[in-house]
Amino acid sequence: MCLSTTPSARAHPHAPGAGPAHTLSPAQRQRIAVQALAGTVPITDRADQHDVRRRFVYRQQALADRALANAFDPLPADDAVLFHLPVTKHWLHPFTLALVLIGHGPLRGVVEICRDVLDYDLSLGTVHNLVQKAVAPARALNARENLGPVRIGAHDEIVQNGRPVLVGVDTRSTSCYLLRLEDHRDADTWAVRVLELRDRGLAPMAIVADAGRGLRAGRTAAVPVVPCRRDVFHALQDVHAVVSLLEHRADRAMAAADRLRHKVAGRVRRNQPVDPRVSHRLSQADREDARAIEQADQVALLAHGLRHDVLGLAGPPHPERVARYDVLRAERDARTAAAPTHLGQRVRYLRGQRDDLLALAAERAAAFVALAEPLERDPQIIRELFGVRTLAVQDRRRWPRDAALRGGLGTHYDPLAQAVEALGQRTVRASSLAENRNSRRRGYFFLRRHLGHDDLALLQFFLNHRRFPRSEHHDRVDKSPIEVLCGEAQPHWLESLGFTRFVRTWTNRPRRIATHLRKKDRYGSAPRARCYPKSRFF
Repeated sequence: MCLSTTPSARAHPHAPGAGPAHTLSPAQRQRIAVQALAGTVPITDRADQHDVRRRFVYRQQALADRALANAFDPLPADDAVLFHLPVTKHWLHPFTLALVLIGHGPLRGVVEICRDVLDYDLSLGTVHNLVQKAVAPARALNARENLGPVRIGAHDEIVQNGRPVLVGVDTRSTSCYLLRLEDHRDADTWAVRVLELRDRGLAPMAIVADAGRGLRAGRTAAVPVVPCRRDVFHALQDVHAVVSLLEHRADRAMAAADRLRHKVAGRVRRNQPVDPRVSHRLSQADREDARAIEQADQVALLAHGLRHDVLGLAGPPHPERVARYDVLRAERDARTAAAPTHLGQRVRYLRGQRDDLLALAAERAAAFVALAEPLERDPQIIRELFGVRTLAVQDRRRWPRDAALRGGLGTHYDPLAQAVEALGQRTVRASSLAENRNSRRRGYFFLRRHLGHDDLALLQFFLNHRRFPRSEHHDRVDKSPIEVLCGEAQPHWLESLGFTRFVRTWTNRPRRIATHLRKKDRYGSAPRARCYPKSRFF
């Protein structure tokens, strides 16, 4: 018996590898659509001409017709009603909070907006009371936050109107777990606040902070087992401030020498005698110029060594870093005469911060040993791999070293590379995140003549529950710091406070669908309008 392999039915024109319709280019599809719109030839003849089904021709015609309609569809007039907004007292409450928290608006500004935009009078006391109503639920939600996922915390202090505000931030999620107005910033105050946080589940692997005595002493008294890493940002900032000072001094010396040099050259060009006093001043200016340039270059070189060789993320072992630190400090001490006021203070400052600044290098050395022991490898190889993986991809120095390590480690290269990259991502050397968050809070602080505990509680809640519209870290986009910290979805911050958000119904939305929301089916048919919101919070 003979079995025929010829299909009994015509294959779908858009099935993979079947029919001419599947192989048509976009230009050919466009030409078919234009010809179908012209109507000079029947659709059946047009389909036979291209060996496709009539349904395919009708689809291309519909796509072209819709494109023309969108192109010539007039935009709605500026005075057209986009949607209707029912303004009630329940709606005014979250609107007032949004103006204060999102818009950084002062209370009197909210009164003016309601009067000028909504033609509705609100007194200053009413606005104050509306904001105060949100404080109690915000404080309760702050107290219920789970601080267990915090692995590395950044502590700092910000002074507002002569009173310190203690700040604690999770470095991974940027969630603020401490924002407290105090009368003092001594060790006892910090110890009490850290103990309160410990009762709420705070048990970080490390804390990063600057050289504040009260801050560090309070941490030692409250949680002595938690290491407190020394912030390298402030140390490098102080050193680079001295470098900038000496560079500006060298620039002024060069400018003074150039002015005298041009003055002498002008008199020589006009065949006029040169005043000996001007020549003497020029020689002194040249010597001062050379000395200022040499001092600036030497201190800049020392700052470069401190930044990259001693305090760099990848570098030599801990004992070698200690030795280099002492050498750089001695060289900087020898040049204190160049800037006794500024450089002398930095030298004294660095003299007592060596162990704290280099403690992280010792921790990293222990981590290298822990990675090398199971594989019976030299920890120096792990250190070299860590240094290679921290180099930029565009850096030419990376790839020869990477190839040598890949050949030496063999199958162990990939897991070790992932381990050292994870180690680098977990390494936090600066409390600059807390500094950045403090700079954001400044925008709220200056709006209040008297900063109180209620203001800080509401601000802490808002900043922790406000979603990131964009971020360099992809895991933070469209998530709030609390969601990143806990790994769970949270309601909108207005809904968390008990408000009902205004959401337009789908029938009141614009009929046009954004291009990025249009989707085609598997056969390239027309996009379908959504009859439901894509997300609850959109």
